[in-house]
Amino acid sequence: MNTSAVDSLLAQMRVAAAAAGLREPGHAAQPGKVDFSNVLKSSLDGVAQAQAKSEAMQKAFVLGDERVSLSDTMITMQKASINFQTTVQVRNKFVQAYNDIMNMQV
Repeated sequence: MNTSAVDSLLAQMRVAAAAAGLREPGHAAQPGKVDFSNVLKSSLDGVAQAQAKSEAMQKAFVLGDERVSLSDTMITMQKASINFQTTVQVRNKFVQAYNDIMNMQV
């Protein structure tokens, strides 16, 4: 893997972390100041955007748009799939944690 690809991946990871509310660019992290609902909403919005982008690229490729390559389309589809699978697994962990807490004897 060349250096520019690594730099690009690192930049994408930083953008995703900032979008998820893990840290704000240019601001020091303040413990206890993260709003769960905002993090959840931004994560779900990111998954929806990835799926919409994937669908748009698929349609463009099928319609013969020369600006859209098969490899870019496949990569975008895999990113959307991974985002969705991650969301489903996080949801499953939340449901499992909720059930564990509800089954605790007090």
